[in-house]
Amino acid sequence: MGESVQARGPGGLIGAPEAFPSPLALPCELTRLSSRTLRTYFWLLLFLGLRAFGNLSLASGTKQLPETLAAHPLAYLRSLAHPLVALGIVLLVLALLVRLALLSVADLSFVLPTTAIGYVLAALLGRVFLHEDVSPQRWAAVLLIFAGAALVGSTPHSTTGGPGAAE
Repeated sequence: MGESVQARGPGGLIGAPEAFPSPLALPCELTRLSSRTLRTYFWLLLFLGLRAFGNLSLASGTKQLPETLAAHPLAYLRSLAHPLVALGIVLLVLALLVRLALLSVADLSFVLPTTAIGYVLAALLGRVFLHEDVSPQRWAAVLLIFAGAALVGSTPHSTTGGPGAAE
């Protein structure tokens, strides 16, 4: 990967092997991610997926119910029998457990803003699967949320020096 093309000049070979690095070579920072950093992003992605699809399942299931849930407390209990509602609850409980694991390896000030990317996923999933009309103002808000999460995501995920400290 780090090979270079060498040419002959009047004085011999031109160009050291590192003079022309391969365009496929990754920066050193990317090739040496710590296991804690990889764990952090694994838990983050898992959490985002579980929460997004849990909320999608709940929304889809409740839209198929014959009655409005806020009208009568027993309607909530009956809704638990709907397969999509039950699946959504299971996915959201799993998301809560994954969030616990995420908080064990990263700072709260990193976790909460980066998990806000879930709002971006919610808008996309609502538009694609539930055919919701997402206004331009909502898309602008989604873009701002994504930009803020990307900014926080570029900072160290742990600064406390405890068990979740960056290596």
